[in-house]
Amino acid sequence: LVFTPLGGNFGTASRWIEVGGIPIQPSEFLKITFIIYLAAWITTKGKNRGGFAEGLLPFILMCGVIGALLIAQPSTSILVVLLIVAGLMYFMGGLKFSFVAAIIGIAAIALGVIIISTPYRLERFTTFLNPEADIQDSGYHLNQSLMTIGSGGLLGVGYGKSALKSYLPEPMNDTIFAIIAEEFGFIGSIVFISLFFLLVMSGLLGSLQIRDNFGKLMLVGFSATIGVQSFIHIASVSGIMPMTGMPLPFISYGGTGIIAFMTIGGLMINILKNA
Repeated sequence: LVFTPLGGNFGTASRWIEVGGIPIQPSEFLKITFIIYLAAWITTKGKNRGGFAEGLLPFILMCGVIGALLIAQPSTSILVVLLIVAGLMYFMGGLKFSFVAAIIGIAAIALGVIIISTPYRLERFTTFLNPEADIQDSGYHLNQSLMTIGSGGLLGVGYGKSALKSYLPEPMNDTIFAIIAEEFGFIGSIVFISLFFLLVMSGLLGSLQIRDNFGKLMLVGFSATIGVQSFIHIASVSGIMPMTGMPLPFISYGGTGIIAFMTIGGLMINILKNA
């Protein structure tokens, strides 16, 4: 639908549809629906999901179709999150280690080709390798984020007192962790990251207590989604990996993303209580 007249463009991206004048990003809800579908698919009775014909091949085809749609939007960062989460769920569902290695290899090659063949993705990667090469253009985003984080020091400048957020691209979304680090400092950032860690570990450890495999895999998938997306946002803003424009779960501004992660949180609580 994002490629039809219902779709809304922002620059060269086609990631939204307009419903009653309200922009909705369908790929955010894919984080919910794909995990539920994959958990049901893996736990289908009478099917050998650990084999090639009934397991690995359809799994690769499913990921390939979704990947093609997300790359066309483009929405590479969401694709990376979904691939990591899907691989983890499939492995927890009994996939052979040799198949896991094959999936990782195929995904790495595909992403490498995509990065090399797309100028703006390649520019992000080269900027990550040498962020000081062009601080006024391609390296501006990363260098400004690092300056904002560094200015927070040990204890931060205080809540709401960020002096550099006006110089950050997308300060309420793509680089919001940099503002958190500036306002609350190194110690506050550690506490903040620890809260995400506790949330993710609560879900993963809780899945060990669930006897129903469908509920167990859903809980693993939802917990991993929060963990992987949080890591990618914080790592990219901190210069540990190339900039991605990935929102921070529950924190970054954005209607569809907030709704999706609040739904994920509600489903996790429901599974822990009732599964």
